[in-house]
Amino acid sequence: MVLVHGIGRQLDGSVTLHARLFPALSQGLAFAGRDVAPEDVTVAAYGRLFRPEAEVLGPETYYDADDIDEGYEQDLLRVLWERAAEVDDRVVPPGEETLFRSPAWVQRALYALSMSRFWSGVGERAFIGDLKQVRRYFTDDALRAAAQAEVVAAVTPRTRVIVAHSLGSVVAYEALCAHPEWPVMTLVTLGSPLGLRHLVFDRLRPVPVKQDGVAQACWPRGVGNWTNIADAGDLVAVVEDIRPFFGDRIKQIRVHNGSRAHDMLSYLTDAATGRAIAEGLSG
Repeated sequence: MVLVHGIGRQLDGSVTLHARLFPALSQGLAFAGRDVAPEDVTVAAYGRLFRPEAEVLGPETYYDADDIDEGYEQDLLRVLWERAAEVDDRVVPPGEETLFRSPAWVQRALYALSMSRFWSGVGERAFIGDLKQVRRYFTDDALRAAAQAEVVAAVTPRTRVIVAHSLGSVVAYEALCAHPEWPVMTLVTLGSPLGLRHLVFDRLRPVPVKQDGVAQACWPRGVGNWTNIADAGDLVAVVEDIRPFFGDRIKQIRVHNGSRAHDMLSYLTDAATGRAIAEGLSG
């Protein structure tokens, strides 16, 4: 199988991510009564594409509120703020008098998100960097192609399952659509933003087309089983149920990851994830 990570892993590669993710994957499969050998799992690591090549003092670029660009990045920030207020009573919701009435709204949004359980422990600089990673994927064609090339390099004639988290679910989905000849039969997406209209869904390739007035994305040909797993408190999985966008063939599952709602390790250790992967390996 192939694992595809999410945002914020620019300091990791396939070796370090395998060491980090494999124990959690093994635990989830164990709960499902299945095991897997380390050599049968490959990690498609695209995070290094976001790591600056020439940084004397360190690999992390310094960001503050002024660096959140108008357009895509501010739109995504607004969506995450609204979502955080919906699922966490510690987050002050954005009011009509706040949004876009003053340049200071960006700083207020960052402060409000810092109060959420979801973003606890995530520094402002890292959070802004994550916003920029998502924006770059959808606006930089060369980077988009390079990220998908990492998945292409990881898939072999023996690959039957792809498990993809967060932004990685977008990378994996687009790569699968571009390669219907792959032997992959099962796709498992975790904490996926694929159903987020305008910022993600409408920017997918192939572009979703309208059928009876409703936009529908293509089903990756060759994939027989697709399970989408989301925690109701996962802010990145803004639209928890993606079946209206991709079809009712998707098995939609809700899990409970506690305060680590979006963490890939939390998703992998859940028995539901283990069962979805085990079914793919047995198919």
